[in-house]
Amino acid sequence: MTVSYPFPQNFLWGVATAAHQVEGNNVNSDAWLLEHLPQTMFAEPSGDAIDHYHRYREDIALLASLGFNSFRLSVEWARIEPEEGHFSKAELNHYRRVLEVCHEHGLTPVVTYHHFTSPRWLLAAGGWEDARTPELFARYCGKVTEHLGDLIGVACTLNEPNLPWLLKSFGIGGESPEQRGSVPVWAAAASTLGVGADKMAPFQFSSTEAGFDVKLAAHRAGTAAIKAWQPDLMVGWTLANSDIQSVDGGQDAAEQVRRDVNERFLEASRGDDFVGIQTYGRTVYGPDGLAPAPEGAAMNQMGEEIYPQALEATIREAARVAGIPVIVTENGLATEDDAQRVDYYKAAVDGVAACLADGIDVRGYIAWTAFDNYEWVFGYRPKFGLIAVDRATQQRTPKESALWLGGVAAGARVPVA
Repeated sequence: MTVSYPFPQNFLWGVATAAHQVEGNNVNSDAWLLEHLPQTMFAEPSGDAIDHYHRYREDIALLASLGFNSFRLSVEWARIEPEEGHFSKAELNHYRRVLEVCHEHGLTPVVTYHHFTSPRWLLAAGGWEDARTPELFARYCGKVTEHLGDLIGVACTLNEPNLPWLLKSFGIGGESPEQRGSVPVWAAAASTLGVGADKMAPFQFSSTEAGFDVKLAAHRAGTAAIKAWQPDLMVGWTLANSDIQSVDGGQDAAEQVRRDVNERFLEASRGDDFVGIQTYGRTVYGPDGLAPAPEGAAMNQMGEEIYPQALEATIREAARVAGIPVIVTENGLATEDDAQRVDYYKAAVDGVAACLADGIDVRGYIAWTAFDNYEWVFGYRPKFGLIAVDRATQQRTPKESALWLGGVAAGARVPVA
């Protein structure tokens, strides 16, 4: 028999983007700098991206037409403050128009103030390990909220501050400041900026304890700056929480990663209005470190096991450890097989429904991502989008997954066999 799980009437159903990944030509950002170095780790530069900067009106109208009631987007610090202390009213007005269009189409804007990218000048000054960064970020948050706060539905300060520690657990990055000069990309970036390589601490790649302290201080200072202008606005940060598991012999390694990546950031979230959970799968540890995927397991484009059940586990962990409301702010699958994506979403949303049925305070489900877009070091190859984009023409084409999830959003009930 088929039953239906009801969702709360004000539940947020949406899709997410990030400014650098969709807008194009974010030339004042640290990511743009890194993409164009001969020694870059990026597969290709972002370029025009999907030109959302100019096409936001039709993009937002398309999302609303599919049935969604929210849209998670980010504002770009490198556009708003291209040089330290210089704030662009033109760019603030641009983002105000974007938010106004969201409201015209009945979409609640979930606004991320920092989604990985920072101004080049911040990187040159020590980035996300410098003691001044929290106050600079707070000043930026205050300027944004003063100009846009009345149109923001939910505010996210920082996107995935814990990601570098998850990457470090995979053996990616994790260099100390003293080691950075021997890493070609950091040496080249430092030379371009005219500073020492030890200062190269971009948000996505800093996993030092100084980086943890600076990010946490920035989140708290940014929250206070936002609340100073909009006291009633829900404010939190969003975390990259994998479902950490183990097989025989891997329990200690799994516990250490769970502590470093998930739990301490969730503990730091206590007292926030919500925490955003961003989960794509599970990470399993064995006696020799990361365990291989089970034989015959379906894999995504990144070579990772497809495991949508992870989301339910990380929601439950967040509710248990942080003790505050949860919003799923990212969840998705990199695949060219959209039927596979539909099945993934069905299982993931079923897990959200099960959490709600058990009384867990989940406020929304926001899928990653609205459009096939720029996926950082992987370039344009991974396809997470519910909407396909022909980058030669910039033509948008909704996939079956967009119709399915939009239909769920419009109906607000999920049939579960």
